[in-house]
Amino acid sequence: MHTQYMSIRYGLLALLERQPMHGYQLRAEFEATTGSAWPLNVGQVYTTLARLERDGLVDPQGSDDDDRVRYAITESGSAELARWFALPVTAANRPRNELAIKLALAVTVPGVDVREVVQRQRSATVSDLQNLTRLKRDSDGDLSWSLVLESMRFQAEAEVRWLDHCETALAREARRTASSPVKTAAEADNSRVAKGAS
Repeated sequence: MHTQYMSIRYGLLALLERQPMHGYQLRAEFEATTGSAWPLNVGQVYTTLARLERDGLVDPQGSDDDDRVRYAITESGSAELARWFALPVTAANRPRNELAIKLALAVTVPGVDVREVVQRQRSATVSDLQNLTRLKRDSDGDLSWSLVLESMRFQAEAEVRWLDHCETALAREARRTASSPVKTAAEADNSRVAKGAS
């Protein structure tokens, strides 16, 4: 199951554990709780609610004055939510790391300046980190938002450290390649012939 859907699914169940709500309330509460770190559109909310209802995890509870259906969590939904809180998030449940994949591919594609890719990413990540630090300084002490914000800051700091490591590894590889003897095409052919004869 798609990781983003899983996060929305359990996020909505957690909000409904507090009290019944309709889709627009759920969207607003989800964004307020996560500090809008993962904005939702109403379509995602209602699609997820339809799946949760299909799975017996929520029930419609009638409409409000604006004819919007309010949903309540079921006993099965509460049990599913409790299981989710009890289980750790594993690496297999996290989204793919696009940056790691991008760099792994960049080193194999001729003509890509991998060092430039790393430096450009590092500048962007440092800029994100500065913005997150500013948000932290200006936050109003809301614990749920603070936890999300700190997670994002720590991830950005770790990414900067990893990019520094990538630059060091690229420099080491460049030195190793420069110091190894370059074979001419004829030498390479002779070497292959000699290996084939042995």
